[in-house]
Amino acid sequence: MADTGDTLEDILDAAARGQFPPADGGTTVVAQPSPRDAGVIAFTAHSVVFTDEDPHWVRATLAAVDCDALAASMHPRFLGALLERTGRATDTIDLLTVAGPLPGDPPLELREVSDPDHPRVRRALRRRDDVRVWAADGGVLVLGRGVAGRWETAIEVDEGVRHRGLGRDLARAARHLVPGGAPVWSQQAAGNARSIRAFQAAGFRPVGSEALLAPRVSPAPPARSAYAG
Repeated sequence: MADTGDTLEDILDAAARGQFPPADGGTTVVAQPSPRDAGVIAFTAHSVVFTDEDPHWVRATLAAVDCDALAASMHPRFLGALLERTGRATDTIDLLTVAGPLPGDPPLELREVSDPDHPRVRRALRRRDDVRVWAADGGVLVLGRGVAGRWETAIEVDEGVRHRGLGRDLARAARHLVPGGAPVWSQQAAGNARSIRAFQAAGFRPVGSEALLAPRVSPAPPARSAYAG
């Protein structure tokens, strides 16, 4: 049940083109794009809650949060109430970034990983469809379809090869590998300044913050580096 004619895919497609919801302090509630994905995206002065819960409950719960209305959708009290109501789990509130595709080959040599038991493949399949994984010397690049079918990328860089620009090159490589001329999205934890710098150096621009609520599953294998996305 939703209170707008737009879908989350519509909203994200517009944001990738630089067209955002009105900065009016409001909240838009839309249906989940899939049973897997629910959550909140906060754009500038406008939030989008994507859930199959009753929009009236969402709005009443937001109104009950004792804080500035602009911050209510990402307030721990609202997110906690949404988690409790849905029985879901979440990790961090991430910076949501996007970049357009680039022509030609990636700027570094990559080897595609086809092993379905590779830890990064198993981890990615919990959040994305059509997952492909490439390895470089000292790093890993993941590309797959995530929330609302958007193409998402994540990277990892080994500790021993940090500060050499590999994170930036892997993030930029995703822009060469995304199919069909589509934009590519990525999330970085707000405290992971190293990852944020790498993605912005690769041309990804911030569009908002995002909290994803996923069905509860057993813990994922630990990431091997500071660049996980």
